[in-house]
Amino acid sequence: MSINSVGIFCAASESIASEYAAQAQEVGTLIGRMRLTMVYGGAAAGLMEQTAQAARNAGAHIIGVVPKILEQRNRVSCLLDERVVTDNLSDRKDNILSRSDLLVALPGGIGTLDEIFHVLAAATIGYHCKPVVLYATDGFWDDVIAMIRRLKLNGFVRCNVEELLLVARNIYELENILKER
Repeated sequence: MSINSVGIFCAASESIASEYAAQAQEVGTLIGRMRLTMVYGGAAAGLMEQTAQAARNAGAHIIGVVPKILEQRNRVSCLLDERVVTDNLSDRKDNILSRSDLLVALPGGIGTLDEIFHVLAAATIGYHCKPVVLYATDGFWDDVIAMIRRLKLNGFVRCNVEELLLVARNIYELENILKER
C-alpha cells in the first residue's frame, strides 16, 4: 500500500506553546515535500492552520473536512483546495478516515483524543486497517501509549494494537513510516 493522502488530527487552540506550532509546521512541510494530500478538519486556527499553511507552502493538496458549525462561525481556513462540509463531528471523522490512507495525530486535546480512538475503535472491529501515527515528540503522547499498553496487557484490547497505533518520535521516523507504507 502506498500513501497518497494523510489525515491530520491536531489542536485548533490558539493558546498553546510555540514548540507545538513548530512541530505542526515540520509535519506539514514533510507532507508537501512528499507531494501528498493532507486531509484535516479545515479550521483556520491553531495547529490545524499551521500544518495546512506549511503543507500548502511545500506543495501539498489540502482537503478540509468542515462541520457546518465551523462554517456558521466563519472559522474555515482559506487554504483549502477542496472543502467537504459535514453535518457534525462524527461525519467529519468518518470523512477524514475514508479520504486518508494513514492518519497522524499531532498534539491536541479532547477532540484529537476522540479522533484517535474513533479510528482505532473502527479498525479493531474490521472497518479498515489504516494506522494512526502518534507524533510523540517530547513524549507528548507517552501517557496515552502507556494506557493503551495497559489495556492490552489486561485483556481489554484483543487486536494487535501495535499494527494500528504507530509512534514517531521525530520527523525522520514519521518520514520513514510514510515511505514504508
